[in-house]
Amino acid sequence: MGKIISLANQKGGVGKTTTAINLAASLASLGQKVLIVDADPQANASSGLGVDIRTLEFTIYECLIDGVPTQQAIHETQIKNLDIIPSHIDLVGAEIEMLNMENRERVMERLLNPLRTVYDYILIDCSPSLGLITVNSLTASNSVIIPVQCEYFALEGISKLLNTIKIIKSKLNMGLEIEGFLLTMYDNRLRLANQVLAEVKKHFEGMVFETVISRNVRLSEAPSHGMPVLLYDAESKGSTNYMDLAKELIQKNI
Repeated sequence: MGKIISLANQKGGVGKTTTAINLAASLASLGQKVLIVDADPQANASSGLGVDIRTLEFTIYECLIDGVPTQQAIHETQIKNLDIIPSHIDLVGAEIEMLNMENRERVMERLLNPLRTVYDYILIDCSPSLGLITVNSLTASNSVIIPVQCEYFALEGISKLLNTIKIIKSKLNMGLEIEGFLLTMYDNRLRLANQVLAEVKKHFEGMVFETVISRNVRLSEAPSHGMPVLLYDAESKGSTNYMDLAKELIQKNI
């Protein structure tokens, strides 16, 4: 049975989408069958994998709101073993449209459960908010990866996210675990980055991934070319980091 992992942090710009795209591509290159669910209205994971969102008939929005079967919204990417259910700006209004649905927190769970037999990993790229779509994503997930930027205010807002996870665990999804905190945008030349690294490790101890994602120009450039860094520059530091993370994740879940 495949594992569903949400990437969540209500703070924007911490590397959620970058991690979703590049972790998924690395897992796929290691022979895992992977699906990304783009649950962010900005649809950056979709465009970052070369999907032209203007031409799509079905996205995660139609699945959530109109009951379109997920199979109809799945798109293959240019990477073998990696598929995506893209997003659309319409998703912004989905939370309001879902308010009157029965079991509204479990819509995503119902959509993704049948796909567990098809994929080894399903990664949900959550939007930077703790709204109903993110609650849906966490309710559908086995675990959550929390990217943390190695910058000032890094830990700000994490307590809010942890509280949300705690509530979801007690009321909606008892099995939800924290897969790990992932330190991103790390620059070992900066004293602040090293302080944040030390602080996060002190706070969360064994819950922090060994792999740290360094700041990397190629990593930032890759999405504008509609591809993961693995295709854009396989030799880059960013590509190596995400490959290490994929191996660490697989090892953790053996």
